[in-house]
Amino acid sequence: MPTKMRLFQVVGRKAPTPNDESPQIYRMKLFAPNEVNAKSRFWYFMHQMRKMKKTTGEILDVNEITEKNTNYVKNYGIWIKYNSRSGTHNMYREYRDVSLNAAIDTLYNDMAGRHRSRFQSIQIIRTATVKSSDCKRVTTTQFHDSKLKYPLPHRVVRPTTKQLRSKYLATRPSTHFN
Repeated sequence: MPTKMRLFQVVGRKAPTPNDESPQIYRMKLFAPNEVNAKSRFWYFMHQMRKMKKTTGEILDVNEITEKNTNYVKNYGIWIKYNSRSGTHNMYREYRDVSLNAAIDTLYNDMAGRHRSRFQSIQIIRTATVKSSDCKRVTTTQFHDSKLKYPLPHRVVRPTTKQLRSKYLATRPSTHFN
């Protein structure tokens, strides 16, 4: 299933002027659904931090950053700042997923469900891959057991080929196996 959020690297600076011909270049990593939203978020944060606006600046480059290996599950630690109805809060959250983008998707869905926070009110400060021994949250550590087993309560036995399937059966399927 494709993830909604993608990681972008946006590079920009203040537009060159006769007084300052080579202004300082700023690089920012942002999570956004597309390139246009990433640029918009870049200018939102740059206006807050460096008093730069889209009209007085320029974007030099926008790249999407993808993960090399999404074949196994990793633990992700995410530090965020979000605005609630009562104030601004800092938070650390942990998620297990195969990619950082999927973990960020889960974060936004989780924050919307638990805290009613919207995409605009959540700012991701930092993300990191966390070792199993360093995980703090019970929701993450409960899956670190190597002997973890899942029950299979209702299994429907399927025919191996379509030719062996019968269209009508006289008995109901037995789905409970002991």
